[in-house]
Amino acid sequence: MLTPAQRRSVTQIDADLRRLIRYDDESVVHDTWIRQRYDCGCYPTYGPARRAVVRTAWHEAGHAVAALAIGARFTSASIHHGRDSEGRVHKIRGASDRSFVIDAAGQIAERLMNWTMLESDAELARWLPTWRGDGGDARHFRRSVAGRFGPDEVAAWRHSEGILIPMRPRIRRLARAMLIHPRHLPFSVVAVLAEFGPAEPGLAGDQAINSDILVGRKPPSPW
Repeated sequence: MLTPAQRRSVTQIDADLRRLIRYDDESVVHDTWIRQRYDCGCYPTYGPARRAVVRTAWHEAGHAVAALAIGARFTSASIHHGRDSEGRVHKIRGASDRSFVIDAAGQIAERLMNWTMLESDAELARWLPTWRGDGGDARHFRRSVAGRFGPDEVAAWRHSEGILIPMRPRIRRLARAMLIHPRHLPFSVVAVLAEFGPAEPGLAGDQAINSDILVGRKPPSPW
């Protein structure tokens, strides 16, 4: 259930998403997120800082949508730049033996952003050992796949892709919402914006969820 303040946030974000539907992701980044990364000296100019925000938004949106898809909950999602992270989905719980889907989702979402998927199993098998760190995602993924897939990381990754690839429009919508809004998004707001919760009258609908198709930017799926 949305509080009155959350309902106002969703209404405003939805209106902004509709108004900015024909702009690309880099064009809708709120100045707050760019300045955080530029002012700390992490990036030399606004250009790379802006691109980093977009990549982070897709990454965190992937985690959040994956959590919603497998029935897990969290407190909020953010692309706030801190000392130790570029963003975070906070306090995920209830993921059970499919938590590896959430762990993989950040990287999968980044690849879905530009459709740079690893198409062959051989290519994926070569890449997986090089995946390190990533805020702990790589370590958590390898630890949590055993319950369902044993040592077969490729099968676990393909399982995760099978869940997330059809949800690319939801990931993109949530990523753009995070780019537009200058604060963290609580769980209930994320659920409505990603269309996992009951929509309020006049809020997110088919036009927004299909914005990739409307502006002619979604290429044919390689899958």
